[in-house]
Amino acid sequence: MRKTGKLEDPGAQLLDSISGFWGRYGRIIGIAAAVIAVVGAGFFFTLRARAASEEQAAGRLAEANILFWQGEYARSLQLAKQVAEQWPQTPSGIDAHRLAGDDEFWNGQFKNAVKEYRTYLERRKQGLIADAVRRSLAYALESDHQFQEAATLYESLVGKFDRESSAELLVAAARCFRLVNQAPAASQRLQRLLDEFGETSYANRARMELAELSSSAH
Repeated sequence: MRKTGKLEDPGAQLLDSISGFWGRYGRIIGIAAAVIAVVGAGFFFTLRARAASEEQAAGRLAEANILFWQGEYARSLQLAKQVAEQWPQTPSGIDAHRLAGDDEFWNGQFKNAVKEYRTYLERRKQGLIADAVRRSLAYALESDHQFQEAATLYESLVGKFDRESSAELLVAAARCFRLVNQAPAASQRLQRLLDEFGETSYANRARMELAELSSSAH
């Protein structure tokens, strides 16, 4: 006689396997799913809170910008500092240091302007706005009689903007070198202006200043 084999149900085997797996690992999977859900919810609420903070900060900073362009530097500075202190991690909170620097500069508080510009650049090192802030920093350093550092910074920005601005920066660097009695260094910057940016409106000024330096050297 042939033995009759027992027919197996593939579906039942699969269910048995799943049941066994769930029995062994179900609790772990449940905990992991709960953790993922909590983390996901936390991330969502964090993003929403950041967006709300940035919206508030941007609104206040916009007010400060309007006051700046109206010449109300003291009131603009007050608002800019409030934004920087209340929302320090937001983009507007960081940008508030740039505006505070501008306010301090036009108030004649050059050391404070230098401080605010440096604070901004610690957080935003790259990009066109960062380079514009560096130019503002150079003018603040020069106004604070830190001529050597100002000259170095001016020259480091040559080529970052348009050609007219590059010529302006070389004139500024030469001016700073003249103020610390480094006439040869000033002449070198003016000659560079003529060699590289001779078509700009600063070229005639550079020629006159070079002539003055040459005559005073004899």
